[in-house]
Amino acid sequence: MKIKLKSVLLILLIIIILAIIFGFYLFNMLMSPVVSDKLNPEYKQFSVKIPRGSGLKTVGQNLYENDMIKSSLVFYIYSRFTKPQIKAGVYNIDNALSVKEIISVFETGKQAQIVVSIPEGLTMRRIGEILERNDVVTKDDFLVSCRNPELLKKYNLENIESFEGFLFPDTYHFTPSMNSDEVVTFMVDNFFNKISQIKGFENLSTEQMYYVLRLASIVEREYRIKEEAPLIASVFSNRLRRTIGLYSCATVEYIITEIEGRPHPDVITYKDLKIESPYNTYIHAGLPPTPISNPGVIALSAAVNPPKTSYYFFRLIDAEKGKHYFSSDFDEHTEVGKTISTKKAAGY
Repeated sequence: MKIKLKSVLLILLIIIILAIIFGFYLFNMLMSPVVSDKLNPEYKQFSVKIPRGSGLKTVGQNLYENDMIKSSLVFYIYSRFTKPQIKAGVYNIDNALSVKEIISVFETGKQAQIVVSIPEGLTMRRIGEILERNDVVTKDDFLVSCRNPELLKKYNLENIESFEGFLFPDTYHFTPSMNSDEVVTFMVDNFFNKISQIKGFENLSTEQMYYVLRLASIVEREYRIKEEAPLIASVFSNRLRRTIGLYSCATVEYIITEIEGRPHPDVITYKDLKIESPYNTYIHAGLPPTPISNPGVIALSAAVNPPKTSYYFFRLIDAEKGKHYFSSDFDEHTEVGKTISTKKAAGY
């Protein structure tokens, strides 16, 4: 009887010891990351996507296969016991985090962000290239969304062919899970938020606002010194009022780069000035049919509030500083020669 009792106690002791060892193993697997610190040669980061309705077992297996955790089983067991509220999305983690810390990241819902700066004066094509380069969305998907009739209708822009001009230049924090429609919406919402803060836009109809936007898109591509933007807007406003061609090199550059698909020119020749296009303000009076860039606050403010001046001409007198000379009549306005130097547009 005593021998039997001793055997039972021995078995129980072995079970307890094994349980302690297994518990220690689980605790170690739970709390100990794959690498001890970020200086370890095997340290690496990983962007994990958790779709809606994704099972914990699938998430754990994905992490294990990418060397983010030591055991998918431990991840699953811990998750089953703690029942974390994991939120769908894309998260940046690294293998210096423990299972517990990784799950905490998933519970916060704080997704990975892609920070992208969009300069003033870019076209939607150029913006699409930046977004693709930064792995936000592809350029092609972005351009499709920029012409999405349903999205345009959402902003009462159903009579406008695209969001060219409405993609506000700014520094954006996108998430990898965003699709192209969401990216465009994010940028257009920012545009309308910004113009709501610019005096002069508050009472404009959609048609009037689009007129100002087309003007601002040209001002954006013409000015380089902040203080000159209102003067350039005044020159164009004076010419528009008298139905005089704007004679903007920026509109010809737009034809060359965006319509004809040629590289941005170092100079514009007189042959370029004769290109037949509704965007050519050297042969057609008035504004081009659509914006030629996506303007920022300075150009938008100048276009909606152009000062009253007697200026009808301006020309570049300091290419390095982007300084212009403004004049009231043609005699005062000096010819620039057989070729016209261009100002490099943003992104070129």
